[in-house]
Amino acid sequence: MSEIPYKTYLNEDEMPKQWYNMRADMKNKPAPLLNPGTHQPMSVEELSGVFCTELAKQELNDTDPFIDIPDEILSFYKMYRPSPLVRAYCLEKALGTPAKIYYKFEGNNTSGSHKLNSAIAQAYYAKKQGLKGVTTETGAGQWGTALSMACAYLGLDCKVYMVKVSYEQKPFRREVMRTYGASVTPSPSPTTNIGKKILEEFPGTTGSLGCAISEAVEVATSTEGYRYVLGSVLNQVLLHQSIIGLEAKAAFDKLGVKPDVIIGCAGGGSNLGGLIAPFMGQKLRGEADYRFIAVEPASCPSFTRGKYAYDFCDTGKVCPLAKMYTLGSGFIPSANHAGGLRYHGMSSTLSQLYDDKLMEAVSVEQTSVFEAAQKFARTEGILPAPESSHAIKVAMDEAMKCKETGEAKTILFGLTGTGYFDMVAYQKFNDGEMTDYIPTDEGLAKSFATLPQM
Repeated sequence: MSEIPYKTYLNEDEMPKQWYNMRADMKNKPAPLLNPGTHQPMSVEELSGVFCTELAKQELNDTDPFIDIPDEILSFYKMYRPSPLVRAYCLEKALGTPAKIYYKFEGNNTSGSHKLNSAIAQAYYAKKQGLKGVTTETGAGQWGTALSMACAYLGLDCKVYMVKVSYEQKPFRREVMRTYGASVTPSPSPTTNIGKKILEEFPGTTGSLGCAISEAVEVATSTEGYRYVLGSVLNQVLLHQSIIGLEAKAAFDKLGVKPDVIIGCAGGGSNLGGLIAPFMGQKLRGEADYRFIAVEPASCPSFTRGKYAYDFCDTGKVCPLAKMYTLGSGFIPSANHAGGLRYHGMSSTLSQLYDDKLMEAVSVEQTSVFEAAQKFARTEGILPAPESSHAIKVAMDEAMKCKETGEAKTILFGLTGTGYFDMVAYQKFNDGEMTDYIPTDEGLAKSFATLPQM
């Protein structure tokens, strides 16, 4: 037996007591959110019309490296955190690689993913502000599930707009949300003005995260006592998710190990940003160097084929403008099975880091992703979420490169959640019915043509 254990846990008293804000250490700060009407930077007051006031302050905070985690949130975290850092010995053996593979497992809670880390924080600030409830969107359903849990815990109403294709493909995750008291509406829907408009323009559409965001924002801003909360993309979400990376780094320090390569799947950026946060902080401060890889689906390649430009965060064009790598707010991705990665843009923080060449990005096709997921499930005993499996695929690729070169690199990837509610996707893969979709240059050009003229 190796001296390095299969699983490394922190003690409760070793859990981080503060979130880490990467932006404080960035030389080039992310471009500010802009008011879509005036094209001027958004203020806390303006953002407070959509978000809780404290969250609006966190969104715009570029200076404080550490922000205290309230005791109530820490108490909730202790129900499922610290999460384990796992050495993938069985996968290493199956691959025959000298690489050392670790993963940070975030699926050990009822929501089945990392999303609960930010859901409880955002629900807490809504409750503290005296609100009645919150609205949100969800893709694969993990964020909606996490938020419904957090709202049930705090006694808040929760209205979820779920991307239609996922609503239909993942009925059991929908029912978990309803069990926790949330109302769940397939998006786009005829219940909002924006939903009606999208349905008229794109009849029969399977929806997108951009569509669902528009509907949730419309309801939040037109309903007294409600605010909108988002599960990814925003600076505040990356802040809350930094607990993933902070725990991972503390566990590595405990083992006396330093990762060489850190890999995360990338849709809007929540888990990737959270995983890399403290390691990127070291790189930004010149204390250590790491190689960071963002992995996105070839069907929705915002980093690898997108434009770095100001764009709307939603299809209905009611949200602030964010400078990010984007495929255009009108881009409707194919109905691929990594529902949590079907967003047209990327976090402005991660976009700036990528543009500064502080991290890399690759896109992968979904059949190869599910092949990797199957290999992982058969060796490590966990059925991974389709989103997480993008990171697994590239971690395995990097491990095989080590096999070719003989290098014993240490690889860390984020296992963001479990795939037990994603059995329709696994069924299609097992039945040989899964296909790959890659958007054409012509299709992307049409979408880029709709970018706001700044």
